[in-house]
Amino acid sequence: MISLVQLASEEPQNPLIPAIPELVIGLIAFVIVFGFFAKKFLPNINKVLEERREAIEGGIEKAEAAQTEAQSVLEQYKAQLAEARHEAARLRQEAQEQGAQLIAEMRAEGQRQREEIVAAGHAQIEADRKAAAQSLRQDVGQLATDLAGKLVGESLEDHARQSRTIDRFLDELEQKAEAAR
Repeated sequence: MISLVQLASEEPQNPLIPAIPELVIGLIAFVIVFGFFAKKFLPNINKVLEERREAIEGGIEKAEAAQTEAQSVLEQYKAQLAEARHEAARLRQEAQEQGAQLIAEMRAEGQRQREEIVAAGHAQIEADRKAAAQSLRQDVGQLATDLAGKLVGESLEDHARQSRTIDRFLDELEQKAEAAR
């Protein structure tokens, strides 16, 4: 064996470069450890990596399928929304048309009722005018008969004569009133 002193006396050796026998022993130990790891751990590591790769690829495929499905659902939603908007616009248009028709019907009904009320009012006015004219004719006739009786100095109690006199007097008044117009 070589003593330490001999080693120290020989050429100075570089501390970064190991001795050849140490290098060979280290290489053999590395190959043994590497072979052991390659036999025991590498298949498990490869298996785990392969499962992970498949899971990632499956996740990507699932994500793409989910995205495609989401896009399809979004398109359906947009189509339904457009259809709902169209239906709402149609219903709004129908409501406006029905409202306009109802307003027109109500106006026509109001016009008809107004005309009925005006006609009834005219008929009532005419009836009241006739009744007032008749009452006035009687009152004027009575007054005229009383006045004529006082002027003539005799009683005009004969009803037929009184009626003829009153009618003649009123007819003359009406002719004068029409002539004045």
